[in-house]
Amino acid sequence: MSTTNATIPEQPSPVYSRGKIFAWTLFDFANTAFSVIVVTVIYSRYFTSQVAGGQHWPWGLAVSLSMILAAAIAPPLGAAADFSQRKKLFLWLFTLASIVCTALMFFVQPGMVLFGMVLFIIANTGFEGGIVFYDSFLPSITARHTYGRVSGYGFAMGYLGALAVLLIVMFMLPDSTQPEYFFYIRLSFVVAAVFFLVFSLPLFVWVPEPRTSSRRPGNLIRAGFQQAGQTLRALFIERRHPSVARFLIAFFIYNDGILTIIVFAAIFAEEVLHMSSGEIIGFFAVVQSSAILGSFLFGFVTDKIGPKKTITITLFIWLAISIAAYFVTTVSMFYVVAMGAGAAIGSSQSASRSLMALLTPKEQEAEFFGFYDGLCGKASAVVGPFLYSILADLTNQRIAILFIGLFFLVGLILLQGVSQPEWRRRPLSQN
Repeated sequence: MSTTNATIPEQPSPVYSRGKIFAWTLFDFANTAFSVIVVTVIYSRYFTSQVAGGQHWPWGLAVSLSMILAAAIAPPLGAAADFSQRKKLFLWLFTLASIVCTALMFFVQPGMVLFGMVLFIIANTGFEGGIVFYDSFLPSITARHTYGRVSGYGFAMGYLGALAVLLIVMFMLPDSTQPEYFFYIRLSFVVAAVFFLVFSLPLFVWVPEPRTSSRRPGNLIRAGFQQAGQTLRALFIERRHPSVARFLIAFFIYNDGILTIIVFAAIFAEEVLHMSSGEIIGFFAVVQSSAILGSFLFGFVTDKIGPKKTITITLFIWLAISIAAYFVTTVSMFYVVAMGAGAAIGSSQSASRSLMALLTPKEQEAEFFGFYDGLCGKASAVVGPFLYSILADLTNQRIAILFIGLFFLVGLILLQGVSQPEWRRRPLSQN
């Protein structure tokens, strides 16, 4: 029987499992133990003050090298993961590298600068590289019209995990005057590693490997580099996906501002407002709480008004934060500004991930998220902090943080040129 003029019925939407979504979000809960303990609050300050003897350049160099490495390898490895249909394997290898090196930081003692740098570079590359594969699971675990909500759940769980591990470390650490204080500081790295390991396991056990119809080449890595090169040309030279390219540039710029504020928040608190170590840990616990609420609430806002409008709102909030931080003179004022930043960071990153998921072509999720998380997300962490440090040295940190507001303004302008695909639920065709 001929089917030339027959109408092919639209297939019903697949049924998505809440359990699998929860297991996916637990990875966000797990990996923020590394970001908050190692990158932001504990190891960064311990390495600079104790291991490197007060020198700042070794830490800055380690951060830059790890971000450059993660940015360079993420797109080709993302393409290789798409070809191989082994995203979980790639995610596990990157995750395990981060966990092992984080635990080994316990053995980093004063003067062991090179050892401490190498461990951090491997751990941070594993952490940042793993996010590429983790994010690429989003289109396979939920429907398009709930990308924003589910992405928001993930970020909210991430900040909840950061809050949990901060509280564990806060109660674990003795007074800084006690002789065993730095032993427990180093023990906190082991706590972060175990936390990361335990709560990342549900994803590997219960979330299935996304299946695609991509061809499988002989040499996956070489094919990954070739495909990444072709995608780079298609995005930024041939302009085959103009909205994707424009969004990636906008994201690169405004995410640069967000990451810069994250990197220097603890230093600003310590040097400008003279907060103690205990006060800084408690301060970041409060920030994580506001980030949880922001991620959760703005996830629903994203599904209601769309990710592009949501990002626009959060960028206006970031502009206000950068201006307000310039005028902060007391710790209480800093708390108010920081709570606003906490709400903005969760919502802006969640909505950005949702918009990228909408813009990403099928069969290329890991590859495109490689450019999103790697080339644009990681590489942007090199530019902003460098400019901030130069301005802070030439003027002061207040001028530097005010300057970062320009990143949000430029990103906001570029974002308006992005064409957002339909994200809301549509009824099945009646034809």
